[in-house]
Amino acid sequence: MSTSEQIKPHMPIRCADNNDHGVVDHLDREYIKVAKDENGQHHWIPLSAVDHVDEHVHLKWSHEEVHQQWLNRDPHPEHQH
Repeated sequence: MSTSEQIKPHMPIRCADNNDHGVVDHLDREYIKVAKDENGQHHWIPLSAVDHVDEHVHLKWSHEEVHQQWLNRDPHPEHQH
């Protein structure tokens, strides 16, 4: 089973430092769309940042790298209004 097939909505997302970074909203092509945070903001994480999947989605990125590299805008221009 591929990494993308293992990722399901509502799975917790953890960085390499084992900190939580929200939960999966859904897969958006080659990105994980993260459910809205407490400020109502979605984020997108590329599938290339995923290290492995068990009951969590584990990222290769450190806590700092997550906040530097996740996207706060939809990476697909056709979705932007």
